[in-house]
Amino acid sequence: MDPVAFEIFGIEVMWYGVLISIGVFIGIILALRETKRVGVKEDDFIDLLIFAIPSAIIGARLYYVIFNWDYYGKNLDQILNFRGGGLAIHGAIIAAIIVAILFTRKRKLDFWQMADIAAPSLILGQAIGRWGNYINQEAYGVPTDLPWGIIIDGVKVHPTFLYESIGNFIIFFILLWYRKKTKVTGEVFLIYLILYSSVRFFVEGLRIDSLMLGPVRVAQLVSISAIIISFYLLHKRRKKEENH
Repeated sequence: MDPVAFEIFGIEVMWYGVLISIGVFIGIILALRETKRVGVKEDDFIDLLIFAIPSAIIGARLYYVIFNWDYYGKNLDQILNFRGGGLAIHGAIIAAIIVAILFTRKRKLDFWQMADIAAPSLILGQAIGRWGNYINQEAYGVPTDLPWGIIIDGVKVHPTFLYESIGNFIIFFILLWYRKKTKVTGEVFLIYLILYSSVRFFVEGLRIDSLMLGPVRVAQLVSISAIIISFYLLHKRRKKEENH
């Protein structure tokens, strides 16, 4: 499949970017609807997005470059070549969380409430964006004989992009349901981190292009860390709510 969606004034627009943009747009609409339901000012959330979205893109690229330094250290001119591929969702999430914490502290807003609003939009964007990997013929898994395998360079492999996309869509609907049940702020976001990290840990074990830290798959290490930290914070926030 051609990774180029169309051209504007001779500039190629890639399907990967189009899909990410669609995911971001739908996610913003969804989140703004949620701000009305929970009584958060739309302007506050939009202001947060103005800082968080660019930071997430930079974080995604920086994370990818750091763990591919063997290549980028010898090709410094490629570090800012976003069109050449190389964005890591964990880097985006980490950067967005840091910016959101700083922003909400500055504005005296509730970080956890903002994070809860954003969580379903984040996972929905990830679910849509994974299809860009399919179009680019990347982020696939090890060889398989399973009937739903896809052919890459003449070899049938696990469609790991599909596994993660399906898992993310399921998480999206779980979060939509759960956010109307919980009375503890932060739960929706922390459950998002736990569920996504669980899916990612499994999927990463099948991929052949994992970022590595020695013999360890970085995404699996980050996923395990996120699960442990999120369970701890979830317990802490529920205890705090019980004591009120």
